[in-house]
Amino acid sequence: MSDSTTSSGNPAAEGTFELHAGALRLALRADLGGSIAGLWHRDIPILRSTEPGALTGSRLSACYPLVPYSNRLAYQRFRWAGRNYTTATNFDDNPHSVHGVGWLRAWEAVSHGASDAALRYRHVPDAHWPFSFEARQHFTLTPHSLCVQLIVTNTADIEQPVGLGWHPYFPKRERSRLQIQLSDRWESDASQLPVRKVAQPGIDGDVSQLRFDHCFDGWSGPASIRDEKFSLKLTSNLTHLVVYTPADKPYFCVEPVSHVSDAIHMADPADNGLRTLQPGETIKASMTLEVSAL
Repeated sequence: MSDSTTSSGNPAAEGTFELHAGALRLALRADLGGSIAGLWHRDIPILRSTEPGALTGSRLSACYPLVPYSNRLAYQRFRWAGRNYTTATNFDDNPHSVHGVGWLRAWEAVSHGASDAALRYRHVPDAHWPFSFEARQHFTLTPHSLCVQLIVTNTADIEQPVGLGWHPYFPKRERSRLQIQLSDRWESDASQLPVRKVAQPGIDGDVSQLRFDHCFDGWSGPASIRDEKFSLKLTSNLTHLVVYTPADKPYFCVEPVSHVSDAIHMADPADNGLRTLQPGETIKASMTLEVSAL
């Protein structure tokens, strides 16, 4: 931001940046997990949105990055390249580690302008993740879209497993509807670990009638999200998707991700989307949300 207040007139929190393009306004909180505080078309939220100065945590944000893995890492331990590793509790009393470490940490602004910004997080090995890496997010706002790129580089001197994605939240409105082309759905056990894959030719229905908390394979976008306010198209170069449609929440989630939940413990992690990054190697992901006001 170029001044010390948000558009609501509240003092700006440190690490807060706003981008503007046409009727769209994007608010970022670099200090809260490199998260998006809100995305609005004029005063109407497109994502679940909070004025940036009022946001108190990344889990309450509009969207946060998933790095270096998405969803669950079972029982806070894994074996990689012949060594055993542990991760720390990071999600209430969940028995698994969840969503990586990027959402837990402050990011720094590399650059920001009127309609674009870049954030960076440099990870030093710790109890939450045993390998060093650098992650960058690039945000570009146009009058009709939000484009985000996530770039992760292995800065360790050994190979490491890497997955990535985003966790956007959409407001559940009276006529919210999802239409998504998919091939398969992962059924989960009681702790949300995937146990078997079943055919899922797609999703096409009112969000109020859907009951999903699943990872899906074979996503061929765009994912169409429509309600009485907006028609949205979500696309990504990632081919997996997590869809969460809780009946008791005022939001739902459509999350582009690179791999199946807990892929690191599957017989073939690479076949389920998890990448092995050699020292100095980079992986990139992109997500675009096209916005049409109704």
